[in-house]
Amino acid sequence: MSVQFILSEYIDRALARAEYDKLEDGTFAGRIAVCPGVVSFAATLRECEAELRSTLENWLWLGLKLGHTLPVIGDIDLNREPVSLIFQLGSTPIDDEIKDASENHDHYIYSSKTS
Repeated sequence: MSVQFILSEYIDRALARAEYDKLEDGTFAGRIAVCPGVVSFAATLRECEAELRSTLENWLWLGLKLGHTLPVIGDIDLNREPVSLIFQLGSTPIDDEIKDASENHDHYIYSSKTS
């Protein structure tokens, strides 16, 4: 089982739902129906895919920042409040690594089941 970050997984699952059309002029259009407004246009399919990923990433970041309700994709619901974890650090080697890695001991995570 590999480590997967929740936003990366969300983006991958959203892109798996992408639909592409070849337009009359030979260019391509892409969209993700469950993500309103996420569309792209490009001269080649590969460019259209890259542009759609970029558009989705910007749409997602803006939606998170503004508190918009985002679509649940698969079992990933980004609308839930993050779980706050407060570490009480001791003197174990892992605690020393955590101390070195972060000055702020309030960490936020999202969790989801991966298949």
